Amino acid sequence: MTTSIRRAFPVDADALAELGATTFIETFGHLYTSEDLQAFLDESHTEAAYAKVLTDGSPYALWLAERDGRAIGYAQAGPCGLPHADVRAEDGEIKRLYLRGDAQNCGAGRILMDAMLAWLLRDGPRTLWLSVYSENYGAQRFYARYGFEFAGEYAFIVGAQRDREFIYRRPAQA
Repeated sequence: MTTSIRRAFPVDADALAELGATTFIETFGHLYTSEDLQAFLDESHTEAAYAKVLTDGSPYALWLAERDGRAIGYAQAGPCGLPHADVRAEDGEIKRLYLRGDAQNCGAGRILMDAMLAWLLRDGPRTLWLSVYSENYGAQRFYARYGFEFAGEYAFIVGAQRDREFIYRRPAQA
């Protein structure tokens, strides 16, 4: 089976909405009430939400990972919007990196991460940030292999639920 990575375009908004909702539910659905989960999905993982970040002039970029014509994962990067006192306007952020459960541990995450890093660093070194659920130990180990280190935490809110979210930073590297 061959995995390919490509930049996403506005025509991909529907596929990204389905993939975003599916992977969020697979990863975190057990944490929330059905009402809170659905409200979050209706806000963050709709065709309109993805179409907005895929428009010309958007400061964000998205990539799709596909295997044998099926979307198995996606990634999103852009300017940093995390609530940390050290974030600067020029800093970048790994916003999302999700794979379907049956596509994990096959190298697609690494390929997506490499694509995001190349895009974020295309104009030279800069500090990069990301956030990760406090109990997602596999993701924390993955990001540590790329030089990201714990820098703080905040509450990630989904409806009435407040999740402990860790902030990781990788300083600009020459």
